[in-house]
Amino acid sequence: MINEVIKKNGITYGVMIGIASTLITATIYAIDLNLFTAWWMGLLGIAISLTISILLLSKTKKELNGIFPFKEAFTTYFIAAVIGILISTTFNILLFNVIDPSAKETLSELMIKYTVNMMQKFGSPASVINETIAKMKVSNPYSTLELLKGSIFAIVISCIFGLIFAAFFKSKTTQE
Repeated sequence: MINEVIKKNGITYGVMIGIASTLITATIYAIDLNLFTAWWMGLLGIAISLTISILLLSKTKKELNGIFPFKEAFTTYFIAAVIGILISTTFNILLFNVIDPSAKETLSELMIKYTVNMMQKFGSPASVINETIAKMKVSNPYSTLELLKGSIFAIVISCIFGLIFAAFFKSKTTQE
């Protein structure tokens, strides 16, 4: 069974991560949809999530009196990450498919413009740019299915971070 401290902290901090992500998305939505294409907004979201995760693991290790094996450290992080991702994904599904479905069309157009500008800056041929635009117009990255696929990808990436954090925060073993 999972230790109660690990479960409690994982759930609590997972909710915190989910709420932080939801607040960031809601703020961007309310201020300016163009901010969804700003690379630094993505970095801000990642930084907040990683900071909360570090606080989670530090607190949990302290509450376990420094006895924090790799498996427990990873489990703590994983619980929080999955809960945070599920809350964020649920909010995004509601926002872009129930509350304001027209926002996803606006965002798709903004993403196309952003991608074209980036491709032009890197000197991509017009044929490649046109092909990319055609593919982007067919896709719907804010549909429920695509958001769910994105959440699975986010969980996989979180596992990588979880392995790194677990290796860093695990208690040191003493071998005699």
